[in-house]
Amino acid sequence: MISRRNLLVGAAGLTLPSLAGCGGTPPKGAGFDHAAAQPRHSVPGLDAVIDISHNVTVTDLAAVRRSNILAVIHKVTEGGDWFDPSYATRRRQAEAAGLLWGGYHFGTRQYSGAEQAAAFLSACQPGPATVMALDLEPNERKPANTMRLAQAEEFVLAIQRATGRLPLLYTHPAWANGQQYGRRRLSLGAAVTPGSVLARCDLWLADYRETPEIPYAWADRGWRLWQYAADETESNFAYGSAPRAVAGVGHCDRNLFAGDKNELYRFWKGGGRVA
Repeated sequence: MISRRNLLVGAAGLTLPSLAGCGGTPPKGAGFDHAAAQPRHSVPGLDAVIDISHNVTVTDLAAVRRSNILAVIHKVTEGGDWFDPSYATRRRQAEAAGLLWGGYHFGTRQYSGAEQAAAFLSACQPGPATVMALDLEPNERKPANTMRLAQAEEFVLAIQRATGRLPLLYTHPAWANGQQYGRRRLSLGAAVTPGSVLARCDLWLADYRETPEIPYAWADRGWRLWQYAADETESNFAYGSAPRAVAGVGHCDRNLFAGDKNELYRFWKGGGRVA
């Protein structure tokens, strides 16, 4: 998942939705064969969650649901002053199609964590069954505007104070561990420690290797979601020979959920908490 707020987009609404990155453009008429797309490695999980943003072409969210996708996480905000124009419309369409819904915020350095949380909540309008997430990763387009550790902690605490819930934390293991990561070899500056409020968040892990690495702070808990395919390249695809198409969207990030269908519904209906 990368910041895509500055990419060219077409018409809003159902014609040009967005996404955070995943699979290549599917061949014409291709749908998603869930049975044929089961993970071909030892990592268990339910392959039923996608994430998108306004940069992804969305044609039919009912078709997404028919593709055995159960949940969609959509970009809501970036920093403290950018709001995804497709979020509200797609939320209505997704929920009408029977899809579970979530929203994520791409963190930056320009605004305080509390200011970013306020902007996110104002646009996300989370209900009791809305899963929320903070995207904590390098800002490749504007490295100096990368969210810092203290800002991320402030964001999470502000969300908890306002909603009584902690968001998911989306991150890569190297980034969470304070190592250099990405094309520009940036670093968070310090590792997320088990004592950080971030470590209390469920982990949404971004790792495109056959076996994902668990960051230090989550070593005893593991991941809740694992984004195994992203950024529309086969190099960012954890298993199989090609990204798996999902009917109704041009492309999307693919995620495994750590549990079965019933557990996913319990988690989502609790707004990101296990009942």
